[in-house]
Amino acid sequence: MVAVHSKADVREFLSSRRARITPEQAGMTTYGGKRRVPGLRREEVAMLAGVSTEYYARLERGNLRGVSESVLDSISRALQLDEAERTHLFDLARIANAGARPRRKPHPRVTPTVQRILEGMASTPAFVQNGCLDIVAFNRLGYALYSEVFEEPARPANFARFAFFNPRSHDFYPDWDGAANTTVAQLRTAVGRDPYDKALTDLIGELCTRSEEFRSRWAAHDVRLHQSGLKHFHHPVIGAIHLAFEAMELAANPGLKLIAYSPEPGTASEDALNLLASWAATLDREDHAAVDRSEDTHAP
Repeated sequence: MVAVHSKADVREFLSSRRARITPEQAGMTTYGGKRRVPGLRREEVAMLAGVSTEYYARLERGNLRGVSESVLDSISRALQLDEAERTHLFDLARIANAGARPRRKPHPRVTPTVQRILEGMASTPAFVQNGCLDIVAFNRLGYALYSEVFEEPARPANFARFAFFNPRSHDFYPDWDGAANTTVAQLRTAVGRDPYDKALTDLIGELCTRSEEFRSRWAAHDVRLHQSGLKHFHHPVIGAIHLAFEAMELAANPGLKLIAYSPEPGTASEDALNLLASWAATLDREDHAAVDRSEDTHAP
């Protein structure tokens, strides 16, 4: 199992960000000699952030209690954190200063309105996922695109379990390493927001226990907001397809995100998506036929 959001997590996040920045990248002058640590020293980060070495060392030991937003901003600049990393650092500090452990909240549910919106996006693969990377709602094309993920018998279907436990994910994601890195970074980001989500911590414990590939990536402490970009798939029915995506937080359902895909017009991926839609229609007919057969069997 894995402990999340401990002082060790804060320490390892800050030290790993410090280790990747050279003095030259930070705009500092060096005068030769062998450095004993990769990247910046603690005192160099402290100087860049405008705080004492003792104070920064306290923070890097995992003690974020009482730290101000201005200091967090200064450290973010000194460590050259991107938007996702800066948000993660603020989340770590927010939890450290929250006091008593909050009461467990029920997981948000997809409203009928959101489901109707999904179904109305007839020409767009779309789905809703939660912080655990469960697929909690989807439309017909979303189901067809991720048919490999839905082959797993467990419900809700989960992207992380598929990526790390199912060998077919290596065929489905042409850049499996990139997909695996993104999956872990999204989970690390989610834990930063809510370290007391039992379903999330249980999932991470399961992944760490069963997958060395996951454990090594989890130890890197990388985070990602995953708001837009381009994804590449090798679908078992339609072959290669490349789709741009946009991810939208559902304001009325905190913790849920709607993700929709679109091909570049006039490309082979647009043709592949049209083929996927035709295949999805055959799945609908098969489902209806199965229901009809079941009703005939149980008819009096």
